[in-house]
Amino acid sequence: MASTYQPIAPISLHGFVPPVSALCFDPVADSLWIGSDAGLVAAYHTTRGVRGVSFPVGTPSAIQKIVAGDNFVRASATRGNSLGSWAKSGINKWFYTSSSNVTTFSSSQSITAVANVNPELILVNSSTGDLVRQVQLQSLVTQLQFNHLMLISGSADGIVRLHDSRTGTTKAGGEGQVRAHLGGIQGLQTSGNYIFTFGLGQRQPRPFIDPLVKVYDIRTFRPLPPIPFSSGPSFIHVLPQRLSTVAIVSNQGLVNVVDASNPGASEFYQLDIASVLTASAISPTSMYMAFGDADGMVHLLSQAENGSVPLNGFDGQAIEWADTPAPLPEIEWTDDTPLNSIGLPYYETPLLSSWTAQFAVSGSFSPPPPKIPSQVLNSMRTNDNIAYASLPRELRSRRNVTSTGTRKHNGRFRSGKSRATEDEEGLTAFDPVGDQVPQAYRQVEIEYSKFGVEDFDFAFYNRTNYSGLESHILNSYTNALVQVMHYSWPIRKLVKAHIAANCPREHCLSCELGFAVRMLEDANGTNCQSSNFCKTVGVLAHSSNALELVDYGRDASAVDYAHKIQAFHRFLIDHLSVEGNVFLPNAIQLRRSRWHNANTSQPITQFLGIGGKNVSSCLNCGTVREKDNTTHIIEMAYPRKNESSVPTDFNSILRSSILRQFSHKATCQSCKQVAQFTSKRAVSTQELPLILAVNTCVYNEESLSFWQDNRNQTFLQPYVRLNGQQADGNDDEELVEYELRAVIVQVLHRDKNSHLVALVKVPDAQKQEGTKSPWHIFNDFVVQNLTEEEALSFPDVWKIPAILYLERKGLEQEVDLSRLPDGIEPSILSRDTSISLHRDPTRVRHECLRPEELPRPGTLVAIDAEFVSMQQEESELRSDGSNKVLRPARLSLARVSVLRGDGLKQGLPLIDDHIHTSEIIVDYLTEYSGIKFGDLDPNISPYTLTPLKLVYKKLRLLVDRGCIFIGHGLSKDFRIINIFVPPEQVIDTVDLYFLPSRQRRLSLRFLSWIVLDQTIQTDTHDSIEDARSALNLYNKYIEFEEEGIFNEKLDEVYKEGRRYVHLLLLR
Repeated sequence: MASTYQPIAPISLHGFVPPVSALCFDPVADSLWIGSDAGLVAAYHTTRGVRGVSFPVGTPSAIQKIVAGDNFVRASATRGNSLGSWAKSGINKWFYTSSSNVTTFSSSQSITAVANVNPELILVNSSTGDLVRQVQLQSLVTQLQFNHLMLISGSADGIVRLHDSRTGTTKAGGEGQVRAHLGGIQGLQTSGNYIFTFGLGQRQPRPFIDPLVKVYDIRTFRPLPPIPFSSGPSFIHVLPQRLSTVAIVSNQGLVNVVDASNPGASEFYQLDIASVLTASAISPTSMYMAFGDADGMVHLLSQAENGSVPLNGFDGQAIEWADTPAPLPEIEWTDDTPLNSIGLPYYETPLLSSWTAQFAVSGSFSPPPPKIPSQVLNSMRTNDNIAYASLPRELRSRRNVTSTGTRKHNGRFRSGKSRATEDEEGLTAFDPVGDQVPQAYRQVEIEYSKFGVEDFDFAFYNRTNYSGLESHILNSYTNALVQVMHYSWPIRKLVKAHIAANCPREHCLSCELGFAVRMLEDANGTNCQSSNFCKTVGVLAHSSNALELVDYGRDASAVDYAHKIQAFHRFLIDHLSVEGNVFLPNAIQLRRSRWHNANTSQPITQFLGIGGKNVSSCLNCGTVREKDNTTHIIEMAYPRKNESSVPTDFNSILRSSILRQFSHKATCQSCKQVAQFTSKRAVSTQELPLILAVNTCVYNEESLSFWQDNRNQTFLQPYVRLNGQQADGNDDEELVEYELRAVIVQVLHRDKNSHLVALVKVPDAQKQEGTKSPWHIFNDFVVQNLTEEEALSFPDVWKIPAILYLERKGLEQEVDLSRLPDGIEPSILSRDTSISLHRDPTRVRHECLRPEELPRPGTLVAIDAEFVSMQQEESELRSDGSNKVLRPARLSLARVSVLRGDGLKQGLPLIDDHIHTSEIIVDYLTEYSGIKFGDLDPNISPYTLTPLKLVYKKLRLLVDRGCIFIGHGLSKDFRIINIFVPPEQVIDTVDLYFLPSRQRRLSLRFLSWIVLDQTIQTDTHDSIEDARSALNLYNKYIEFEEEGIFNEKLDEVYKEGRRYVHLLLLR
């Protein structure tokens, strides 16, 4: 026997569909299990490759993984949502079907762990295939491996995580995880105390194969020296007889056998292959290595000469050969031989096709064809056995027509209000039948008429003074959290002050949240949309590889929104903490400086930060270590059912979650032993935050049972009294009281669809009379008042808590925010800013305001904007031929022009900015916008190019300084720009030149032609030209009103328009 590997004759797979997609050596038999690209698993025996049993796995797609044991074979396919276990004779033992495609799996003696694309970790019984536990994951898992202590996963976000092998859960606080590769993990193996991984890196910012195999010590989770492999690893296997040695394989056939403890001692082998490798495996005794290629060949490396040793390394179980079928009888075929002499196979049970009397079907299988009308028969002519007839006039209106019932729309449209009856006004149009969810909590979908989303009657669903947010935007699941942040006045003050500061970031959640709360503050009950905030969420989530936060418009039944919003809650607070360092050091003053974070540099931490220490004690030597720790969000932890002595009221569970105590194993630096540690968080009463932000972490029925109403008593209380604990374990005597201000809940319907709503105790509503209580439900754009009992109650499983916000009593008296900046710096209107590298001075048509020209309340400005399409409209064609819009096209601001509306420079632009965007533009809409390819690219644009946030600040400043905007069709423009302008600050010429009795609004082009005698928009649109035309139309309106002839002129305009349309029809 040789000490190194030698190539032996490859196995040629006859009748096999290439490529080889998976390989696995049988641990107890002289067999190699091979997976094909067509979804078949087959056994090949001995090194000669004698084919044995084969069976399909499920879907006809490539086998992604095979695991063989003493008496089973388990496998899954790449595009399948199932995992099966078979006996080695090919008989299926069990088959588990997941809710989505399976990405990988791993088996232990009692548990099989399965990961899917939802992403979820599913634990099933290895013997029966029954579901044991289901856990939501933070990212898509691509690799799973059991070791002797726990379950190890590798994810698409590049993080290796340790899971409890019994529950599948990970450790709290980010422990037990490490980012191994920036671009995702493609291979993971574990042996003893080692973890080996390979994956993708990122370079400018494209992914590439990381040439390093990372090595980690599972005891400390610290990295060891990596193993370089310049050819790029495609497969990795641990040699079973040498626990620190791995075989690293490239897809070009280079094999490197290296010892992680002694990287210098390595062996290299180059396979003689004609194509790329697609699978590899190593035998249980390390005697053989097998490599499958794209041509359907299996190449072997062996330590045994000429493959004289069985594949499993010893004489094990006998090979199970398929039964040999009996030979068919010889038939002497003649002209008189009856066909039934061929016969059929023998069956022990009756065939399904052998129908009995009770299954016999009588009568015709379809209705008789309709009779041909006599009018058609009388005029019918026949030619070559084909009959022809003309369709009589009286039957023409009935051809190809099917009768359908009247379809009722859930949506209400402003254009149809005049036709609505009094009874219809009283209907709750969003009240689906047969659902246990109360009406106020049910989801209402926005519907679109021929006039677009602007025609939807949002006011019907909100008759309060508090604005809702529209839900047809991607990432609008964040609406509930935006509302909570808006009605938490310290956070609202912080983000409003942030937009007044000079923030250098192009994509900033603090800025966009500040703009959103300003819009909600000004709207006073008018519906709003947080499109810029939602867009920034998607951009930052992608850049942070937090893909689980991105809303891809999937079916709501496939998304756990409670988990999603809690993950986004952590993401948002982390970004607010990082982005908030734009103020002066002492901008926020706490009148009582007893809190530990009174002088911190991070504003959000001064309100949400929980200080204290993590105290760890070694149970072996008694060493105690303390480490300062600050966190912003409390993750609730619930007592187990067998812990009967632990209090289960909300106050106690919240306090124990803050002072969380847990145990773990680690290496003690004092006694140098692997010992059991107990850890707890010591937080004094003085270190409790001003605002408690809580993730409820209700992920199973056991946790939800704590929240369910019991004997008309609610688990959640409106007020909570808490005290802290010192590092020595003694409780503080001082108590602080918190008031519940907001709750975000997931509403789960019978059809498994879900959405999020916010229940907020609105501060302003506490002073109003005539309301049930200060509590309001913000169900996207549906806003209603509700009682405190309704807000705190959790009557059934349809209402699942997700996030809580509690404020310390007397918070307003404890905080001084007067030093925060108030208002945007007016000088931005006097600065000419452009990021275009090649701006053409001849294309600059605007002149910035001089300091003495800065606008005052009542200053007139004319405005027009142009847009480009970032996403096409999504619609479906119904069976009756009607078209339903599922999601409207998403437009983005591309150019905005603002002109002086009065004074000596009337009509001169003060802003003419093209807007830079980092997103992909799907349609420049050049015919309507005048924007062409390259106009928004800072490398080649000849125009003044400005970031969207800076343009938004300029418009926000004009609104705040009381400017009156003149334009044509401004409601749609302001909606897409995502800014609210009070109605008293808008003069829209589309409304000035409108006769309600005619029910038709006139275009800017027609009005300019008929009123101003000017021709505009001949080739494309120009925003300066359009804004100037609107300004001139307004001046004409003032002139006609002063002369008292406006109504007469408007009638003439409509008459001329009707005559013009009539002439066009005659042509």
